[in-house]
Amino acid sequence: MDISSEKALLRYSEAYQLLYNRKPKDLRTLENGWVIVNGARMRVMELEYLTAQLQTEYRQGLEQRRSVVQRLLKFFKAS
Repeated sequence: MDISSEKALLRYSEAYQLLYNRKPKDLRTLENGWVIVNGARMRVMELEYLTAQLQTEYRQGLEQRRSVVQRLLKFFKAS
């Protein structure tokens, strides 16, 4: 495993766990910048893009929850 593949898999695993509350299946590296993620073969750069999408989705979920809590607080403050 080269270092960039290891880092990419670690970053993906962390983002996946935050978003889905479980570990991803079948994470492994292949030669020449290829990795296997959940049964799909992809390049490390594609995995980095996928990781960024997961992180964005996680942040959007947090923002939505904050918004709901803030609206509830405003509602109860006004009552």
